Amino acid sequence: MIPQNIGRLSNLVQLWLHINKLNGTLPQSLTNCTRLTTLNLRVNLLEGELSAFDFSKFIQLRSIDLGNNFFRGRLPSSLFLCKNLTAIRLATNSLNGEVLPDIMALQSLSFLSLSNNSLNNITSAMRILTGCKNLSTLILSKNFYNEPLPGDENLIRAGEFQNLQVLGLGGCGFTGLIPIWLSRLDKLEVLDLSLNNITGSVPGWFGDLPNLFYLDLSQNLLSGKFTMELIKLRRLATQRTSDQVDQSYLELPVFVQPNNASNLQYNQLSNLPPAIYLRSNSIRGTIPIEIGQLKFIVALDLSDNNFSGSIPDTISNLTNLEKLDLSINNLSGQIPASLENLHFLSFFNVADNSLEGPIPVGGQFDTFPNSSFEGNPRLCGKILQRSCSSQPEITHQLAQRKGTKRKIIALVVGICSGIFTFTLLIYWVISKRRILPKSGPEKTDMDMVSFNSSGVFNEVANDTSLVILFPNNTNKPMDLTITEILKATDNFNQSNIIGCGGFGLVYKATLADGTKLAVKKLSGDMGLMEREFKAEVEALSTAQHVNLVTLQGYCVHDGYRLLIYSYMENGSLDYWLHEKPDGASLLSWPTRLKIAQGTSYGVAYMHQICEPHIVHRDLKSSNILLDDNFDAHVADFGLARPILPYHTHVTTELVGTLGYIPPEYSQSWIATLRGDVYSFGVVMLELLTGKRPVELFKAKMARELVAWVQQMRNEGKQEEIFDSLLRGKGFEEEMLQVLDVACMCVNQNPVKRPTIQEVVDWLKDVGCNREAAA
Repeated sequence: MIPQNIGRLSNLVQLWLHINKLNGTLPQSLTNCTRLTTLNLRVNLLEGELSAFDFSKFIQLRSIDLGNNFFRGRLPSSLFLCKNLTAIRLATNSLNGEVLPDIMALQSLSFLSLSNNSLNNITSAMRILTGCKNLSTLILSKNFYNEPLPGDENLIRAGEFQNLQVLGLGGCGFTGLIPIWLSRLDKLEVLDLSLNNITGSVPGWFGDLPNLFYLDLSQNLLSGKFTMELIKLRRLATQRTSDQVDQSYLELPVFVQPNNASNLQYNQLSNLPPAIYLRSNSIRGTIPIEIGQLKFIVALDLSDNNFSGSIPDTISNLTNLEKLDLSINNLSGQIPASLENLHFLSFFNVADNSLEGPIPVGGQFDTFPNSSFEGNPRLCGKILQRSCSSQPEITHQLAQRKGTKRKIIALVVGICSGIFTFTLLIYWVISKRRILPKSGPEKTDMDMVSFNSSGVFNEVANDTSLVILFPNNTNKPMDLTITEILKATDNFNQSNIIGCGGFGLVYKATLADGTKLAVKKLSGDMGLMEREFKAEVEALSTAQHVNLVTLQGYCVHDGYRLLIYSYMENGSLDYWLHEKPDGASLLSWPTRLKIAQGTSYGVAYMHQICEPHIVHRDLKSSNILLDDNFDAHVADFGLARPILPYHTHVTTELVGTLGYIPPEYSQSWIATLRGDVYSFGVVMLELLTGKRPVELFKAKMARELVAWVQQMRNEGKQEEIFDSLLRGKGFEEEMLQVLDVACMCVNQNPVKRPTIQEVVDWLKDVGCNREAAA
């Protein structure tokens, strides 16, 4: 609870108690803090009638956030007496009733979020809120359930809402047509009408809104053809200027998507991607070739509609595109090969159409899972394990009507083959994977075991405490139970923590026979962890390379997930360079070069050979582990590309770690192969300089390694870049060669960076003369 004696802090100016487990009601003594300018209590367990609290004494209050609590009742009229308020967030509570006319007294109010409550009368609310002349962000999503969207074209008159930039009306179940009064909001940049029951067609006047760059009409009942006027959206066709948003309330989220399971929040308009979302409607017709004019669009979602015809080749002009979803339509023809040129494309889905021909290869297409292409029987390619050379025969068979003799025969043959293959698979599992418990009367019923696409167990129905071990090249069979894991880690004692990887801590486990393992205990929201756990198991079980950390097995037990890895005796490169006393002095240049080469081999395997190809997303020196021979092993696939969840339109989690993050991620937050190359370039600079990617100084100043190296090179001081421990040892020429490679990798322009295979080839040549002379 918030203590009653908090009222003694009469000079308190800002109170931040957000994201705790505070319960009870707001103490009335808080009103003694009359100098408060900021009150943030969001994400707690607070409750009570909000209108019973007297806010009127907070005469200097500018920002209040009580969101994500359990307050109930009507909107507090006393709050609207705080005339200096610029930002109010009461979202995700249990408030009801109507928006009060008293709110019009707040002429400085710029931000208002009342989403996810039980308010009613949308028509009255919109009329009243036009009186807040300075309002720039208005979020009313998940209220006014099943009311008609006000259709009176005079609801909003010319000159009203003249500063409104963000309008969220999603998730309300509104009925009716998209109202024409929206066309009068000249400064509107973000409009969300998703998750309603809106009918009719997409109006052409959207194209006349000069500032609109984010439009979400997904999951409605819209019909008609694709509105060509959307091609005229200027902010999607030209470079966007910086957003002129009031910066005084950036501690509050500007926008929270209503159809978003993880409650992603955006603190600035610049964080929202230029996007069009039309998913789950009944829009028909072809995708116009003119769509290629929207050169600055980042996300385009036309999935689950009735689009027909081919995928226009002009989509390859959308060079900023990161998400393209055309799934569940009636599209035909081939996937344009030119889409390979979309270097930032990180999510691509054309599943459940009538596409045919070969799937493009190269670029980002090498990172997409087979689920992106499923439901297109005439598509072929390696990712689908469907040869294009046999495609004519497959196409002919699929063209036959269901029930014909030929198809019945094919079906029977297929079933028989499947049974035979499955029988062999079971036999192989029994003979190769010794996973049964050491004791106990019950054996695992193989009929209760399900497999994923990699031939890995999804779960063992009768005993989730079993550790599932994969075959390894030691030919040493091993039985392992959760009891032994708990004993080997001393019940996951903190003293055994050896690292913090993606989604969890890593513990050292010492078995009774002295064998050492690394056990990652995944943590977090278990509603999401099932997907992440399965993805990591699938990614790592197929990723087998001498320069990758090997996944030995996994376990599901009592609500958490364990991943079992090989143990690396020498820890991380970060430990040796920056933590271990005199550690850097023990890393000679030949050893550092070997580490760089080995890391490049591991990354090249992930990018080019492993199926599906993997983008690491968080390559750094602490994720490069060293065995007892100081050979490098790339670790932590917890943030790998296949794990990235796409239940939302865009992720606001910054990809990677500070200092290793490519500059383009600050805009897109989408991982790419060339982003990994940048991060590896930073690692090479660490090896060359012995410095951290970001160094902090006493005067609260920070220096980025990449910028410092580039400055020193421009001043002709290359040799001063190198670690003093490496100078004068006769390796300067080799270090200069690696410096050149590293600087190419950290090029600000991702298109100008080399591929990882080019990096591998260049690093291989470094030191060849020395080895030949030896």
